[in-house]
Amino acid sequence: MLNELDLYSSPLWTSFSEEEFTSTIVKCNNMSAHGLDRLLWKYLKHIIKNKICLKNIITIANACFEIGYWPNHFKNLITIVIPKPNKTLYDSPKSFRFIVLLNMLGKLIEKVISDRLQFHIISNNFIYQSQLEGVKFKSTTDAGITLTHFICIGWIKNMLTSFLAFDKVQFFSLLNH
Repeated sequence: MLNELDLYSSPLWTSFSEEEFTSTIVKCNNMSAHGLDRLLWKYLKHIIKNKICLKNIITIANACFEIGYWPNHFKNLITIVIPKPNKTLYDSPKSFRFIVLLNMLGKLIEKVISDRLQFHIISNNFIYQSQLEGVKFKSTTDAGITLTHFICIGWIKNMLTSFLAFDKVQFFSLLNH
């Protein structure tokens, strides 16, 4: 595990690159809601095309990471409550959709940090190999291979194996899956 002193000397901490920001923002949906600052992803994508603007954004991200401070401007949020259409009663939370608006520049920097952390976690084998949910570079094919592996290991050990599948959406109907 890295302690605070090792963080800056580790390969995890190097200055952010233009490629990290451009590859991260490409994946952002232009149709999503605007941020607290009223920016849309498509506007931020256009801004980042300008090399001077991109370098300034990278400078902000590097400075935040180096001094260990996340500005309040990036922490502020507003939650908007929107009633779902065609509901007969609006007396429970599941009748509403909650949308959280954050500062888009802060969201972009968080996405870049998240991508970098997940890359290092996966490349250094910090996650158990059968952990598949929420991990990039994993797919349903990987889940199938892992399941097949566990079944075959059971057969080798002369064990009976069984498999139970269920639709978690039916068990947790109030969650947005």
